[in-house]
Amino acid sequence: MKKTIILFALNIVCLIGLAQSNIRLNNYWENTYYINPASINALHLGEVSMAGQKQWLNLPGSPTTFFATGTTYLDKLKTQFGLKVYQDKIGFTSTSDISLSYAYAVTLNREWRLNLGLAVSYQMLSYDLTEVNLENGTDTKFYDKLLSENNFNADLGFEFLYKKWKFGGASQNIFSLFSDINKQYANTNFLYTMYRQNSTELLNLVVGVCGIQYANYYQMEVSVANYFKLSENNDQFHIGVFYKTMNQMGAILGFNLSNNINVSYNYGFLLGGLSRSSIGSHELIISYQFDKPDKCYNCYY
Repeated sequence: MKKTIILFALNIVCLIGLAQSNIRLNNYWENTYYINPASINALHLGEVSMAGQKQWLNLPGSPTTFFATGTTYLDKLKTQFGLKVYQDKIGFTSTSDISLSYAYAVTLNREWRLNLGLAVSYQMLSYDLTEVNLENGTDTKFYDKLLSENNFNADLGFEFLYKKWKFGGASQNIFSLFSDINKQYANTNFLYTMYRQNSTELLNLVVGVCGIQYANYYQMEVSVANYFKLSENNDQFHIGVFYKTMNQMGAILGFNLSNNINVSYNYGFLLGGLSRSSIGSHELIISYQFDKPDKCYNCYY
């Protein structure tokens, strides 16, 4: 019974937190499409990626999250179509999201570009009742609170691109602003800036700063990495660090296994609280990029 109470308490805390938190990767700077439907990869015909994240390792019932994305850019139409799927499990609570996106690239002049994006999503909240064991199995009031919910939602975003700079913003779960049926998916807003060198030098610096607002919470995240370019055309590997307000920081390590395959790993840890019971959070991202045909109609990079 004690174990059940602890597990139930963890789920209640997490359910409350769903209205005050946002499910995302730590290293979304490798592919900002994870947080923004307006993030266009115009350098390639398409890109697919998969990611897994395990938070607060060694803590029973801690969050486990899986992501998958796929995008394709059409030069003639200056358009990107995308798909993003994720599934997050905390204790016996599971949330899932399937979204389709459309983004359009506008060339403002020779130096400035603007991307606009929209995504619509189908969201699911469910519970694994096989993991719930009560001493009084006839107590149906407890189970009545664990009803599955399925709803629709939407995201909007933009990105300005200027030489080595990227300025972006996104608003996730917009329908949650107007309807309580989506309260398990809180409206979340991102505003970020990213600087990335792309020279033939050995070291290329990348810096990202992002402000995040969800419910009544505000958070800042900073990421700094160095990309090592051992050949003229490709970054071979990168190392970096990130820091999040609310006392979380970590390290980033990535490799290009080939011209098309990239693997990135990061380790994060809390500076207090759960750090005494957990051995940190782990995240792995694998992506594959499809090369374009030689002919390019509306390349803006």
